[in-house]
Amino acid sequence: MIFWKKEMIFTCKVRNNFYIAFKTTMRNKKSLPITAWSLDDRPREKLLEKGNTALSDAELIAILIGSGSREESAVALAKRILQASENNLNQLAKLSIVDLQKFKGVGEAKAISIIAALELGRRRRLETALAKPKITSSKDAFEIMQPLIGDLNHEEFWVLFLNNSNSITTKQQMSKGGFTGTLVDTRLILKRALEVSATGLILFHNHPSGKLVPSQSDKNLTQKIKEAAKIMDIQVLDHLIITEKSYFSFADESLL
Repeated sequence: MIFWKKEMIFTCKVRNNFYIAFKTTMRNKKSLPITAWSLDDRPREKLLEKGNTALSDAELIAILIGSGSREESAVALAKRILQASENNLNQLAKLSIVDLQKFKGVGEAKAISIIAALELGRRRRLETALAKPKITSSKDAFEIMQPLIGDLNHEEFWVLFLNNSNSITTKQQMSKGGFTGTLVDTRLILKRALEVSATGLILFHNHPSGKLVPSQSDKNLTQKIKEAAKIMDIQVLDHLIITEKSYFSFADESLL
């Protein structure tokens, strides 16, 4: 009977110690270096074994930054950065080097790595859009310009210059302003149109506020450019207001 009690006490201690060890492991996992994780949990090894599409955004960012801190792993740090950006890569792309360095464990080098990777992604998307030989709809135009101005925190005004086949001759930023507006010189737009022998123009500007409602000044500017271009046999085909996720087309809304 005494032996049975001792055995029960020993068994309970073993189980209790196992439970405590298990809880401690789970609680402290985020502070362990990635090299101490199981192979399935290591982002680099996971990418090699299962491919890049098997990794979460946080795991990909963890590979970029390489290491975390004493308090958390690179993956935990990446998750924290993403959570602060609403788990949205477009929001993350808006952060500056200074913004990223506000996260404990992120120095200048890590911040630069994140920004460089996001910029490469943006450029890849832009190249894909520019591969289209013709503009056939407002959606085509939006897909070309969104990577350039969709997530900016200030306004910019751009123009796509097109030839007779509605193929892009060139694209150019015509002005850069503040959060609420930017000044545009109609003469500079027409001068550039003549230089590249454009027969059609598509105007663009972004709204950092995210609102897709054209202001009266937007409407007035569109008409001013349209009338001036008409004298030179150049047609203003559309004017798009672009935000992070969507756009407003003057042509689609019969405002041209």
